[in-house]
Amino acid sequence: MLVLTQGDPAGIGPEITVKAWQAVRHCGPAFVFLGAPELLEGAAPVQVVSSIAEAEAVFPSAIPVLPLGLAAPAIPGTPDSRNAPSVIDSIAKAVALVLDGAASAVVTNPISKEVVQKTGFAHPGHTSYLAELCGVPGQDVMMLAGPSLRVVPVTVHVALRKAIDQLSTNLIIQTARTVAKGLQRDFALSAPRLAVAGLNPHAGENGLMGSEEQDIILPAITALRAEGMDITGPYPPDTLFTPQARAKYDVALCMYHDQGLIPLKTLDMAEGVNVTLGLPIIRTSPDHGTAFDIAGQGLADPSSLLAALRLAAQLSENRKKTA
Repeated sequence: MLVLTQGDPAGIGPEITVKAWQAVRHCGPAFVFLGAPELLEGAAPVQVVSSIAEAEAVFPSAIPVLPLGLAAPAIPGTPDSRNAPSVIDSIAKAVALVLDGAASAVVTNPISKEVVQKTGFAHPGHTSYLAELCGVPGQDVMMLAGPSLRVVPVTVHVALRKAIDQLSTNLIIQTARTVAKGLQRDFALSAPRLAVAGLNPHAGENGLMGSEEQDIILPAITALRAEGMDITGPYPPDTLFTPQARAKYDVALCMYHDQGLIPLKTLDMAEGVNVTLGLPIIRTSPDHGTAFDIAGQGLADPSSLLAALRLAAQLSENRKKTA
């Protein structure tokens, strides 16, 4: 069974949770919601449970909830930092359930980085916190996966100026190793094909538009090929995501956040999934945020959460087989 975290109670998490349960209650994958029951009550049948085993029995007829309390009433569209401890606690307890073997994977509802950081949360988002909870800080890699494309940003949630400063041959090598291992273990790809994007226009045009390709990216590719990895590039970013190009690789390594997430969300916004590689557990999430602007209006699309639930179940099965 999967554990679905609460996310920000003022966002669209409660709404897409209800819609997802309505879609999968009979066919699965089954999940237990770890959060405040009142966020779901009235929109669907809800049953407070005390264990994963009880949740499995309840799931076809009601949303099973492992309850957490809120410090303040949740008002859709109005985030409240007083509820940040509940948001963070939901993540920590979900990870503990999977590490203990009680549940098979964590699926996280969207959180607001601004809301949780107001209370002293030291992480830029879910991913590094999950790595800390799992005892593997710094080994996490964010991948966005959809039906048309998988992308991994080598530098993630930093300003573009800082991303260029952070980029290094070693960072590319370590990221690529984690990605290749994750695709083998969790996605059942025995020989994953990695394509690497250049940083500059036209991948630097042999140094005419920047030297990072020659000084930083190519040495990483050369080293990884020497290890036996199927990795190619650097490719001009403006042609790497065409249908013809995508057919030749399993994942694209991108040098900064938007270089990868713009094409992924353009192609697969409704079914895109955030997957954290490099953890001892499976974790997926919708590829969108809290959407405070439409929370509580019945407008939220559960497609990405449904994709995250289904992918989490699939990856869990794949990991069992490869183990």
